Amino acid sequence: MANVAFIGLGVMGYPMAGHLSQADHQVSVFNRTQAKASSWTKQYSGKMASTPKEASEGKEYVFACVSKDDDLREVCTGENGIFAGMSENSIFIDHSTVSEKVTRELYSIARSLGVGYVDAPVSGGQAGAENGVLSIMCGGNEDTYAKAEKIMQCYARICRRMGPTGAGQLTKMVNQICIAGLLQGLAEGLNFASKAGLDGNSVVEVISKGAAGSWQMDNRHETMLKGEFDFGFAVDWMRKDLGICLDTAEEIGASLPMTAVVDQFYKDIQSIGGGRWDTSSLIKRLQYFD
Repeated sequence: MANVAFIGLGVMGYPMAGHLSQADHQVSVFNRTQAKASSWTKQYSGKMASTPKEASEGKEYVFACVSKDDDLREVCTGENGIFAGMSENSIFIDHSTVSEKVTRELYSIARSLGVGYVDAPVSGGQAGAENGVLSIMCGGNEDTYAKAEKIMQCYARICRRMGPTGAGQLTKMVNQICIAGLLQGLAEGLNFASKAGLDGNSVVEVISKGAAGSWQMDNRHETMLKGEFDFGFAVDWMRKDLGICLDTAEEIGASLPMTAVVDQFYKDIQSIGGGRWDTSSLIKRLQYFD
């Protein structure tokens, strides 16, 4: 049993912190919206803190899961930030999806304080977080990762060190690049089937057993055909992630032509009021602009 803190109780962080509590770890939580933290403490065993620093004081492990670079800087630094409360030899585990740049920046600060740092973005969506079956891709020192891996197992299907600091975030970029292409292909295929007079569900039943099959096809085709887009990762968040991918690709000299196009397709969805729709809403764009 460990004494831990969890900062950021969004759709991912809330159940992840819950798994830590259910694994009998002593958990303190902080969320900018205090009502969410209060709700969490009523559902799980743990304490609510008034600042990230207060939540982090005396903890062996501190977790964060926030939205973007500036949010992570805000909760980590400053007199009421996470690092102000952490002790030497404690470990910070960042489950946010952010840039490699901010990861290296904060790692440098943590190292100067004698604090271990693991960048550990996740994939699997809200359902994966709730069911404790996330894929966790990590970057950091081998010894630090080995300690962190044990405590992350309570909500992981797979947890792996991909390399030094920043490697977890780079791997998450690969994940988002692949998802963008898969969803666009699925959207085009289902829209084509509809235009051709085919039954989309029957088509998927057949082709999903062959080379075209994917998690997205298995889990999203029915809701896509129904025009329902309230099932997980939002378009606004995906555009933030794809922006990170495209910026990084420019820095390292990688070509992402399909990713750039799909990013603009998501921009189209935002323009018709779909920023909070899930990422499978690419099919709605085809239907809307046809």
